[in-house]
Amino acid sequence: MELEEKYQVGDISFYRIRNRNEVRVVKVLPDVLMEFPDYRPDTLNLQDIYALALNKLPPHYVQEISIIMQEPIEDNAVREAVREAIAMVRANPT
Repeated sequence: MELEEKYQVGDISFYRIRNRNEVRVVKVLPDVLMEFPDYRPDTLNLQDIYALALNKLPPHYVQEISIIMQEPIEDNAVREAVREAIAMVRANPT
């Protein structure tokens, strides 16, 4: 089964409905990681940081063609969620 088919109900695809915070976390992650110059997370630790940061933020799902007038949470909150996630993973590496 293809990935997109997993999001299919009848003729309707929900594949392109996404949590906007996913992209926001990805965008700030490199900058926030630079605040920890002595920390070099591996792939699994980065995935943990990403997932933990998203779990700290309220979801904000949108359709592919949604118009975003204003983000419901500020960039500082996204950055803080990533910082907290880095601290948690750094303290408990996999």
